[in-house]
Amino acid sequence: MQQPSYPPVSIFGVPTDVGAGRRGASMGPEGLRVAGLVEALLGRGIDVVDRGDLKGPKNPWLGPAGGYRHLDEVVAWNRAVLEASTVELAQGRMPVMLGGDHCLAIGSIAAVANHCRATGKTLRVLWLDAHTDFNTSQITPSGNVHGMPVACLCGIGPEPLTGLGGHVPATRVSEFRQIGIRSVDPDEKRLVKTHGLDIYDMRYIDEVGMRAAVQQALDGLDETTHLHVSFDVDVLDPTIAPGTGTPVPGGINYREAQLVMEMIADTGRLGSLDIVEVNTALDHGNATAELAVDLVESLFGKSTLMRD
Repeated sequence: MQQPSYPPVSIFGVPTDVGAGRRGASMGPEGLRVAGLVEALLGRGIDVVDRGDLKGPKNPWLGPAGGYRHLDEVVAWNRAVLEASTVELAQGRMPVMLGGDHCLAIGSIAAVANHCRATGKTLRVLWLDAHTDFNTSQITPSGNVHGMPVACLCGIGPEPLTGLGGHVPATRVSEFRQIGIRSVDPDEKRLVKTHGLDIYDMRYIDEVGMRAAVQQALDGLDETTHLHVSFDVDVLDPTIAPGTGTPVPGGINYREAQLVMEMIADTGRLGSLDIVEVNTALDHGNATAELAVDLVESLFGKSTLMRD
């Protein structure tokens, strides 16, 4: 199989846990750097630049107001992500965002969606996560915005977030494919069914196998597709990835995770990437960040394939 070529990559860290319910995801970018992410991609022959960390407000660690915790701070961080991703995409580079918590995907995906509209590309978002992140202020149990980014991107949420990229909605529900889902709040479950979100949950994966699920999630990609992968490390089983704020038992195992990444790599369509919710404060050593780096290497073409 011919190795896909990759555009030059720009990595930037977003050291905040402002959208999360536990502290520590703010240390994720440094954990991923310590685990050797830049060196791993350079070792694959990829042109990589580390832009350093974005700046934003401190986490005030307050309770919810109007159904949202830290809304102003979440907006500020996402605006910084939007601007950073937009600059890289305009230069023909692949933005790789090191989170931070998953609320930051609002900014990164809004930037990619704008880029697709400007260039005539078709957007496909592969959302690798234990959670659908389709909560709203009316149904959220916590007010934590890291449980709301998909809803916000699809136009459901507060105007400062739904309108962040200047186009409402930033994305369509039909552009998302979610893999590894296994924790959905009851009202959120009704909402995703109402809106028809395409979800490959762990029961479905157990029934049909990971290969078939990923094939279906990637079906229809072509040379006009921009594939954005939003990789929340809590998609992985907590026995192999303990360093995350909202671990859920029954996640995907190491072999399944490698298969997902290799199948994405085989498409040659990867255009942008989020790596989020690495929480080094909850980790064993830096094992979760090291595993994430291993999997990202596979996303960029490191294959275990021994057969033609």
